[in-house]
Order: sequence, then C-alpha cells, then structure tokens
Amino acid sequence: MNNALMVGLTRQMVLRRQMDITANNIANMSTAGFKVEKLLLRNVTSGPATAMGGAAKINFVQDTGVTRRFSDGQLDKTGRALDLAIRGPGFFVIETPNGERYTRDGRFAVNDVGILSTSDGMAVLDDGGAQITLDVNSEAPVITKEGSVQVGGLEVARLDIANFENLSSLKKVGEGRFKAPANAAVQAVENPVVMQHFLERSNVVGIVEMSRMIQTTRAYQSVSNMLSKAETLSERTIQRLGTVR
Repeated sequence: MNNALMVGLTRQMVLRRQMDITANNIANMSTAGFKVEKLLLRNVTSGPATAMGGAAKINFVQDTGVTRRFSDGQLDKTGRALDLAIRGPGFFVIETPNGERYTRDGRFAVNDVGILSTSDGMAVLDDGGAQITLDVNSEAPVITKEGSVQVGGLEVARLDIANFENLSSLKKVGEGRFKAPANAAVQAVENPVVMQHFLERSNVVGIVEMSRMIQTTRAYQSVSNMLSKAETLSERTIQRLGTVR
C-alpha cells in the first residue's frame, strides 16, 4: 500500500467515527439532560508505507476518544412536581445495581412503595446517601432551589447534587448517566440551583450538528474520490511497467 492510500484510509476511518458521533448527537436532541459529544483527534507521525526516495515520514490524523460539553441545555417547563432540572454545575445522584451513577435527567416519579425514582425505577439519593421516601397519598412535594424536598412545609430530605473537578473523567454508561472513576473525588455543590416543574433539554445545537454532518459527508466523498484515482493510477502504472521490455 502506498502512502496516499494509507493516509486516505486512516482519514476515512476518522470521518466514519465523526459521522457516528454527529448522528448520535442529532438523535438525542430531545433527550433530557443529554450532553453533546465531540471527537478527539491527534496528529500521528509514522514511517512511510514505501520508501523509494520519498518523504522520510508521513503525518495522519487519528481519533483518541470522545469529549463532552457539559454546558446547560434549555429549560422546558412541564408543570410536573417531580420534573427537576439543575442550573449550573452538578448532577443528581442515583442508586443502581452497579453502584452510584450521576445524571442531569430529572424525570422522576414516586414508585409504589414511595421511593423517589428515575423513569426506569432507580432510586434518587439524598445528601446522606439514602433513598428518598415520600408518602404516595400525601400532597405533591415542594422542592426548593437548594434541593430541599418539603411536604406540608417540613423538610423530609435534601437532594444530593454532586459535581467533579474533572468532568472529562466521567464515563457514559447509557440512559443519560455517567460513572465516576474509582479515584474521583465527589464534590458537593454548595449552592445548587434546582428548578422544580422543569426539565433540561439536551445542549445539542441542531443547525451546528447538521452542518457538521454535511461537511463530514463531503469530506468522506472527497477522500473516496482521491483513493479511487490513486488506485486507478497504480493499476495503469503496473500495466505500463508490464509492457516494458
């Protein structure tokens, strides 16, 4: 394989990965709490595929991972007492069979036994790490901006709003949730802003992602055309060399 083909194929691999990420962003434009993702790239220097008196080294781009932008999404007013959103830094803390997870998706409900839960039944935790229990027959709770859960004017719990110094260390585990590494220091948000009756939309900007998809598609087509021409040129060169006597 010559240098042009090697560089072109690595470029196509990166563009395919970019297209997958962009398509995922667009698909989650209406997902509560979703954070837009972006491909991380780096320049890699390698020896040439063929020497033949050509360049000593070649450079190409390689993807190294995915990063996320944790800026706030737009708030949608729903009117539901257990729809919650966070303004500024922080995550709701939930209990799962695999340990604590962190989310910005505040679509909560009270299950049959009175535990404040996510839409798929995972318990929401208070600032002491305990499940929050509410009387299913009582009035709807009032949740203050500080995260205090109150029923009849009395505080029954306080939401745990956690944050991390290095957000890039969080690993996405599906369902709009993140897992913190074992050595991550969980920080309590001192002055959280919790909005009751609201949900946070994703922070995906549709026009930006659509433009990126178009650019990626065009770039992929351009590389494909280049590879096709390079392959044709190689075939013609081999044919001509075969006729030389």
